[in-house]
Amino acid sequence: MGKVILSVRNLHVSFTLRGRELHALRGVDLDVADGESLSIVGESGSGKSVLNKNFIGLLDQNGRITSGEIRYYGMGDKLRHYPGAGVDENGDYIDLAAFKKNEDWLRIRGSEICMIPQDPMTSLNPLKSVGWQISEALMLHRGMKGKMAYEETIRILEDVRIDNPRRRYKQYHHELSGGMRQRVVIAIAIACNPRILICDEPTTALDVTVQAQVLHLLRELKEKYRLTIIFITHDLGVVANVADRVAVMYAGDIVEIGLVDEIFYDPRHPYTWALLSSLPQLGHRGEELYAIQGTPPNLFQEVTGDAFAARNPQALVIDSMQAPPFFDITPTHRAKTWLLDKRAPELSPPEALRKVRELGKTPEGGEAHGGS
Repeated sequence: MGKVILSVRNLHVSFTLRGRELHALRGVDLDVADGESLSIVGESGSGKSVLNKNFIGLLDQNGRITSGEIRYYGMGDKLRHYPGAGVDENGDYIDLAAFKKNEDWLRIRGSEICMIPQDPMTSLNPLKSVGWQISEALMLHRGMKGKMAYEETIRILEDVRIDNPRRRYKQYHHELSGGMRQRVVIAIAIACNPRILICDEPTTALDVTVQAQVLHLLRELKEKYRLTIIFITHDLGVVANVADRVAVMYAGDIVEIGLVDEIFYDPRHPYTWALLSSLPQLGHRGEELYAIQGTPPNLFQEVTGDAFAARNPQALVIDSMQAPPFFDITPTHRAKTWLLDKRAPELSPPEALRKVRELGKTPEGGEAHGGS
């Protein structure tokens, strides 16, 4: 890894629902390197979006950080002039978990860390032209006005590959296709000139052709704008195309993290095995597709042992008694599973994963890192 720009340590987040406490994040540890593309994958409800909402202060009102740190190292000399909470006494970082007021977030949200929402139809203002909405970001975060903001908006529209940008500037989002709307919200995000860009399922509502175009565009913008990108996705095909590293989340915690090739070709956590085995691309005609049995644990209750144990047919006795720590596999690859303990029995990964490894290909048929 390169220089760390964002560091999460022992992060716990709870929500109050009908008088009960739901423990949504259970001690998450994560480092994000400056300039990398990190994908966070997992089933719905695993905590992917909740984790990333903490980076920009968008937790729901009934949610709160109960303990932990979120150290952001990207502000540099600007920290000397930062009057808000959470500033390290040595001026090295700012702890986002210490923010209590919206005023604290105004210097971070947008200008330092920005998010591309999942659905552009609900995130764009139907009463304002798309060009005005991009210009507004320039005015708020970069101090541009008038003609300067207009011309910069046209340049950004060109950067996101929108044709005839001067005409598109005047249009409203209902006049654009789904792919073009997604490009507009990407344009709004990069107009803020952030260091970190969070992409929340950016290709969910797009067809395969447009999806490939948007992913290619994000790779281009990452290099041009020197972005650090965090992808939230359930689509392992997207992961194979965009990620440098992959973090696998389950039941509010990261259970495995490694380089994209390590996760595809040498996964070690049974949950990662199950995710990869359930890919429809690995199925055979006439055979039933693999599905993960059971349901995730109830996070209203305390989770004892390995959270995946009840769904893991190869679970050990200790899995129901004690939560596993992170075991180092390589300097870049770690997993939380007792199967990596030297005392554990040696188990072979599922047949589907051996096929992926033997082929040296992703399930989509391209190289795992940088495929198309």
